[in-house]
Amino acid sequence: MSIVLEAKHINKYFKKPVLFHVLKDINFQIKKGEFASIMGKSGCGKSTLLYILSTMDTDYEGELFLNNQLITNQSRDHLSHIRNKHIGFVFQFHYLLPEFSVLENVMLPAKKLAEKSTLEIEHDAFEKLKMLNIEQLAKKKASRISGGEKQRVAIARALINNPTIIMGDEPTGNLDSYNSENVFKIFKKLSDDEGLSLLVVTHDEDFAKRTNRIITMEDGMIIT
Repeated sequence: MSIVLEAKHINKYFKKPVLFHVLKDINFQIKKGEFASIMGKSGCGKSTLLYILSTMDTDYEGELFLNNQLITNQSRDHLSHIRNKHIGFVFQFHYLLPEFSVLENVMLPAKKLAEKSTLEIEHDAFEKLKMLNIEQLAKKKASRISGGEKQRVAIARALINNPTIIMGDEPTGNLDSYNSENVFKIFKKLSDDEGLSLLVVTHDEDFAKRTNRIITMEDGMIIT
């Protein structure tokens, strides 16, 4: 099975106020279609690691590979393109633009990538909404839908460019158990049916237990 994401000897230091070794020799791989979760106490380095893996933080030692391509030390523009094309993000907060419609929100990353016509993007966005059973919300303003619906729209937006991997930072952190379960089922289906890789930082033990693998972090290290 092909490897989608690989971290080799990742070390990260915070320089201020004093030198602090925040990530220590991180090594792991995510395979195609794998649904993995990262767990650990607050402050153990989970989110710091996710920022590096998502190419947003480039100030680290070690090597990062996406689809077997080395992406360490690439230019900002190149990283921005890689991020937009290959990585979908789902955060604790949905970050939808309230004055835009649901459909327009989902279209945004594809418009930024600019590889398709607006008409094609609109069609793709509607298909993603359909996949998540929320196509009826397409024309509604993002400010007018419920919290659970907003998170589904955020997932549709993360999927619009058909990424290689979805990265989540506490994607169920703001949701009740019903909507958390919904998000889990959507992720599981994406992994099983679409062969999508998912890497999710979570505090929710029930959520993590049902993923293919739990990566446990402690004091900046992976311990399991």
